[in-house]
Amino acid sequence: MNRQAQTVILFLTGGALLHAGFTDLYLRYVKAGLRPLLIGAGIVLIAAAAATLWYERRARQQEQQAEPHTHVDDSHSQTDEPHPHREPRVSWLLVLPLLALVLVAPPAAGSYTAMRTGAALQEQPWGYPKLPADGTLRLSVADYAGRAVYDKGRALAGRPLKVTGFLAFDDSGTPYLVRMALNCCAADAQPVKIALTGELPAVLQPDTWIEVTGTYTPKRTEDPLNGTAVPYLRVTTTKPVKAPQDPYDEAWNG
Repeated sequence: MNRQAQTVILFLTGGALLHAGFTDLYLRYVKAGLRPLLIGAGIVLIAAAAATLWYERRARQQEQQAEPHTHVDDSHSQTDEPHPHREPRVSWLLVLPLLALVLVAPPAAGSYTAMRTGAALQEQPWGYPKLPADGTLRLSVADYAGRAVYDKGRALAGRPLKVTGFLAFDDSGTPYLVRMALNCCAADAQPVKIALTGELPAVLQPDTWIEVTGTYTPKRTEDPLNGTAVPYLRVTTTKPVKAPQDPYDEAWNG
């Protein structure tokens, strides 16, 4: 690939990173905290493309100034003239993944991935932040799962709870409320699961985002894929909700 093609690839890669970083598209690839690094990488790549273009033009100007202005016999011009090497045009296909990054947003990992990946929990913390003394508790899937497993639900018992996630079902039809958690990027996403029991609608569709209102129950099971503890939540009501701007669990710190 020649320098011009390299410059175009660098510029498009940097532009794609900036496009993702300055929009919500980056949330489909990396966790929210990596946004500054993504934008910084885009700026560096565009700067590298500009520098490559400048040095290439400067080198050409120096070559032109250094060429001797001598007469060349026409009888030898055809045999002595060098033929520049032509790079294969197929190398320009490298641009296609970059265009796909800008034009097509990949879907977030959903129920299919969740039920084929072992459940994940945060490492047991030294303690949990104190919860409000009154009213309904709004918890993330990861927060409820961690408190239910490690803290034995001490701060949750007898309290009305609201938790939001998407639905997934195992082979036996047991429903789970799930959020995918990131350590770094979407490639290492792992599901945090809550098994649901209680008052559930007769018809539930996987990948539907719902807000569940319910109460803590000490009942738990184990994920058959990796043996991780999966707590239950006793459901009293459910309602469909719009998928959040960031589909991955914000409470996961890796």
